[in-house]
Amino acid sequence: MSRSLHLLVAALLASESLVSIAAKDEPGAPEGAVLEAVFVDHARYLAELAVAHEHGEGVEREPARAAALYCESARLGNTEAMYSLGWMYANGRGLARNDAYAGTLFAMAAFFGHPQADRMRRYTGDYVGAVPDCLQPPPDASPDPGWSAEAHIAALSTQRKQLARLVVDLSAEYAISPRLALAIALTESNLDADAVSPKNAMGVMQLIPDTAARFNVRKPFDPEENIRGGLAYLRWLLAYFRGDIALAAAGYNAGERAVERYRGVPPYAETQAYVARILAFMQRRKHAYDSRVTEPSPVAPALQLVSERGGGS
Repeated sequence: MSRSLHLLVAALLASESLVSIAAKDEPGAPEGAVLEAVFVDHARYLAELAVAHEHGEGVEREPARAAALYCESARLGNTEAMYSLGWMYANGRGLARNDAYAGTLFAMAAFFGHPQADRMRRYTGDYVGAVPDCLQPPPDASPDPGWSAEAHIAALSTQRKQLARLVVDLSAEYAISPRLALAIALTESNLDADAVSPKNAMGVMQLIPDTAARFNVRKPFDPEENIRGGLAYLRWLLAYFRGDIALAAAGYNAGERAVERYRGVPPYAETQAYVARILAFMQRRKHAYDSRVTEPSPVAPALQLVSERGGGS
């Protein structure tokens, strides 16, 4: 369990909420099911408290407080909170009017099936990449503290050492963590420049013909050209999924459209195992990204919520 989940569970235990939630579950229910119930129940509580503060129902009317509660509830995945916060931004209720933020929140709510959200988007416009500060993920700490590429390369054969160093050296040109670049190369081909998969994926970074063409790889079995193509695709995926490593890895394995279609890591055994291996190697879920590379996925905020709550891996 992550530290943030431990803190949330501890807080709810103090208020006796977890006891009531756990009592609803079957005996011996897996920890994940109980934690999911914790998130849902707490998000609903925050949304209800926000409604009370928005309208002054039994408490002092405080629109700014209501907005903050809606935002925290939205971060935990409550669709009504997404919609209500979007409405506040769209109407300037307790917040400065911001149609871009409203459009993002309505897009998120629509993604999760809110019946009125799509209609509201006609008035505020579609998601354009603007995300309220309260929904932004915390900034990354220093990437990969204490991790050494050389420690991993040292145990490799001579030929694989050369390829691993090429991956690490080139990763800097694409603003990709050497750790992530190496994780992808090892998982894809185990650093085999001649590898060919049953789906005709080729070389160190296992580029299928369409991806090779998309990133101008003319000689897929040339190690440097292949690695450059794979890193260019990975850089694009990180920008498209706003630095979410799990979603970028799933996109690399199964394609970005599959990630969007399944609202997170697709339910393919191969892709699930692939993402789990990348995350285990990385020991973190966020990566810096260059927003100039591509516009984000139209459903990026909603996908990030799923991924942060554990539904993305």
